[in-house]
Amino acid sequence: MTVGLAQDLVREGKVTFNVGSAFYRPQSAIARDLAILAAAVYRQRHGQLRVLDAMTGCGVRPLRYGLEAGADWVWANEGNPDLGDLLTQNLAALPADACRLTHHDANQVFFTCYQQRDFYDLVDIDNFGSPAPYVSTGLWATRLGGMLYLTSTDGRATSGHDPERSLRTYGACARSHPAVHEQGLRLMLGHVAQTAAARSLGIEPVFSLFTGQVHRVMVRLVNKPTLSDATYGFLAYCHRCGHFQMVDWRHLGRVPCPCGTADTAVVSGPMWLGSLHDGPTLAQMQELAEGWGWRSQARLLAIMTQENDLPPYYYPLGEIGRRGQMDIPNRDQLIAALQVQGYRAAIPSMDWQGVKTDAAFRDCVAIARSIQF
Repeated sequence: MTVGLAQDLVREGKVTFNVGSAFYRPQSAIARDLAILAAAVYRQRHGQLRVLDAMTGCGVRPLRYGLEAGADWVWANEGNPDLGDLLTQNLAALPADACRLTHHDANQVFFTCYQQRDFYDLVDIDNFGSPAPYVSTGLWATRLGGMLYLTSTDGRATSGHDPERSLRTYGACARSHPAVHEQGLRLMLGHVAQTAAARSLGIEPVFSLFTGQVHRVMVRLVNKPTLSDATYGFLAYCHRCGHFQMVDWRHLGRVPCPCGTADTAVVSGPMWLGSLHDGPTLAQMQELAEGWGWRSQARLLAIMTQENDLPPYYYPLGEIGRRGQMDIPNRDQLIAALQVQGYRAAIPSMDWQGVKTDAAFRDCVAIARSIQF
């Protein structure tokens, strides 16, 4: 929780810092909280933690990585040199021999890391807009087994409102449908997976988060490609009946809907269709959050765990009510009713007013109707 202490002085987690003229978004604290937990888990597993924060802003992230996650070394880079005095003041809380401050273009920093064989356990890129200009170069600075944390604030490209931009950004066509918040995460994961595969490398999601306006994904870099028919493909949506289905590359020419409509389903992709999170890491993060007294973060991590093996889409409660011509169903009652019928169901972490389930949409609507009458 973020609490203001003075005009520009802010407290987040265990750190206090001055915002000054730097950009700072309090609503994104949850994204930083999860990153701190993942970083702390990494340090527990590997006995070390070296962090590169490529777009530092006011310095809250390097402060928290150092003082909360126990980072041995933090490189804080901020492209705007006018923030130098502010950052020097804020980062004074870190040991001088455990922190470096620079003012370079982020891509220049990544190439310098590669040239000097200076690889990092965690590379955090908190950019505006699309992450695409930094994905390829960010991988150059990430060690094998290390983590890359990416950001997208470009909702138009991921929500289907600007398909041309999504094509330019992700090499994918994003179409509009009720599960676009999850689509944004999967487009990002697909893009970084394909970029890594071009170098004969792969990625594994650590966790994926949508905060209401910002998409963030943390991935682990591994030494072999992870693209396959099971993890990378397309999602089709029928506007007539609300049905979702996954489509692989070999069947793009024929995507019939079970409702029998003559209309063609709209197809989005390619995108990541595999798990959004790493289950064992989420479990360790949740345990750590509970030990730190971070109850809301622990609850979110529990929800992410429950959704992890479910299909790559969800049904908003409002959409269920609209198509079923009924009142919006109670979420928890609907989830329980679906489970009684033998379906898996959970709350989608990217939309708590929705249901993530392996039930077909028409079955979900029928069960929702049955619990109202």
